[in-house]
Amino acid sequence: QVQAVSSGGGQVQPGGSLRLSCAASGRVFSIKSGAWYRQAPGKERELVASWSQVAGTNYADSVKGRFVISNDKDRLTLNLEMSGLLPEDTALYYCNLKGSYQYTYGLVPFDIWGQGTQVTVSS
Repeated sequence: QVQAVSSGGGQVQPGGSLRLSCAASGRVFSIKSGAWYRQAPGKERELVASWSQVAGTNYADSVKGRFVISNDKDRLTLNLEMSGLLPEDTALYYCNLKGSYQYTYGLVPFDIWGQGTQVTVSS
């Protein structure tokens, strides 16, 4: 019923910038919260940044001051603006969206993941 499609990854030099987007498609009624996670080779998946209607934004210490998470309500998209990128930011980035979609008899909650987008920071 609902899918999340992430985009915007790529390769940049240290100090560069990238913008990741996670768009929800389908009969989405609203997005209540979302987050970006990343997983580097040989490491566990870690939370990078999160947003919710109630709690606002939260960031991992390693990205504070460099990354900004935002929700585009009209486009049903969760964005992650990354600047001052470091080699240690290299990872596969995943988005997670939580909200509700319209079904025949009302609203149904969803909790979905994007397919992952690669970010490589290298000179």
